[in-house]
Amino acid sequence: MTANEIQKAAERVAKLQAQAEKLSTPLADAQAELEAAQEAEAARRAERGAVYDREFADTWQTRAEEAAHSSDDAQERFIEALSAEPWFAAYVEFRAARYRRGHVLTEAQRAQRSIGEPNTVPEQRWYDVQILDEIQRAVEKQAAELGAQFAEELTQAREEHVSGKD
Repeated sequence: MTANEIQKAAERVAKLQAQAEKLSTPLADAQAELEAAQEAEAARRAERGAVYDREFADTWQTRAEEAAHSSDDAQERFIEALSAEPWFAAYVEFRAARYRRGHVLTEAQRAQRSIGEPNTVPEQRWYDVQILDEIQRAVEKQAAELGAQFAEELTQAREEHVSGKD
């Protein structure tokens, strides 16, 4: 490289350094402004979050009570619909027979005690039917999914409140 090329490169570096210095102050100011705005928004979000959390903490019992009773009508409709199903009526009849047997065993045990005989009547044994376990698993899976949707709605409501969108 010649002295002339070196001189030109040095002048170019000096020119670019001057431009960089000229732009660095506005850039630093803009960065400081951005940081201040972010900190202010974080503070506003924290304040709104505290307000939301206080209100939720103050009203959780009412909300929980409403949530607990929100299924009352659905439960009633479910029992009505279930009772109308022939397979359910047959299952109830089947299980009723087990209860009747249990009452006979209990009465026989009482009678033996009453007349002083040794107890020879066995205890009632209950056997779960597999279909009930399958129904329970299906119900719990779908109920958990609905519960998760509700949890997402609660999270979204809090986020909207904290973000000032409500």
